[in-house]
Amino acid sequence: MQRIHVVGGGIAGLAAALTAAESEAPVTLYEAHHTLGGRARTANGPYLTNEGPHALYHRGPHWAWLRQRGLLGPMASVPLLEGARFRFHRGGVLRRTPPLSLFRLARRPARTAPVDHDFLSWATRQVGEEGARAAAHYSGVALFHHDPGSLSAAFVQERLRRATALPPEAHFPVGGWAGIVGRMADRAHALGVRTETSARVDSAALRDLARTGPVVVATHLAAARTLLDDPTLVWDSGRTALIDLAVRSRRGDPYIVSDLDAPGWIERFTAQDPTLAPTGEQLVQGQIPLAPDAPRADATRRAEELLDLGFPGWRDRTTWRRDALAAGRTGAVDRPGTTWRDRPAIDRGDGILLAGDQVAAPGLLCEVAFNSGIEAALLALAQLSGPGRRPATGPGHKRT
Repeated sequence: MQRIHVVGGGIAGLAAALTAAESEAPVTLYEAHHTLGGRARTANGPYLTNEGPHALYHRGPHWAWLRQRGLLGPMASVPLLEGARFRFHRGGVLRRTPPLSLFRLARRPARTAPVDHDFLSWATRQVGEEGARAAAHYSGVALFHHDPGSLSAAFVQERLRRATALPPEAHFPVGGWAGIVGRMADRAHALGVRTETSARVDSAALRDLARTGPVVVATHLAAARTLLDDPTLVWDSGRTALIDLAVRSRRGDPYIVSDLDAPGWIERFTAQDPTLAPTGEQLVQGQIPLAPDAPRADATRRAEELLDLGFPGWRDRTTWRRDALAAGRTGAVDRPGTTWRDRPAIDRGDGILLAGDQVAAPGLLCEVAFNSGIEAALLALAQLSGPGRRPATGPGHKRT
């Protein structure tokens, strides 16, 4: 009997493996790292960090998919008191409120924004330049891109609406994403998925796997491009400096500092989940998008300026720090005239299927990985030989 092979053990790969195994197909999952999770991998303590700020949006299809399978686990939401500690960097100072025009714009349905116009031009016609620029920069929280105003108006508006929804859509897995990854891995094991970690698949090995069944390549796009030797596997993403800090607690620290003068975001994640750092310390994470040719030092300087404004004495209070740069690893962004349907197709032909956060699947942030992983698995099931096997369908399997 043919077997489905999944290369990559992140969220997309786990979603693909689970979906295929639920239809009783034999599945093998290959992960180059010694643990599963990909960008959802949580660091070992005492500071439970992921690769940059992470959140789960509860109106997305992946939320229902996880909950139906008992994989969601305990989730934290923003405490009401902490919501009052939201600050906006505007005009070089911290303010308690953004321009009213940002809220006015955020209430407009995404369907009213055109696909083929840039967001800044469209938004300026709606609410004026000040509100349009503030909205573009605020939306950077869900885009990780240095110039959100240059992207498709429809693409940005959908993310702006969801990022400003009340009550907030963003929720946070207690203890980091390791819990979700672990539950998905345990469920896969219970369904018979064979998991091989520290197993790096190269181009030759992939060709061998494809002779014995469909292969789902669930890696980030640059790795897939090399693995498949396919130069067409390109799509725009962001380039973002990431900063993680542990600081000694201080009464009055803000919950979030959102930069409206340029895209940037600083968030105190222990506000909703104190388990992420030891008692008496706070875990602060930020992301500062960078232009392709901008030096990383520019982002570090901007992050530290925001910290100076929002977290007085943070340098003397810092007990741990980590800086990183994520290039092409923060999801797809759509230019004017394009939608998710124009991204690299999931079905690459010859039994090769693609999953990840930069392929042709809808959604916000990790929702693209979930959706593409599920769709790739359904296509793989359809390709398997043998009578009688029907792909699982229903509320938990949304076709893209």
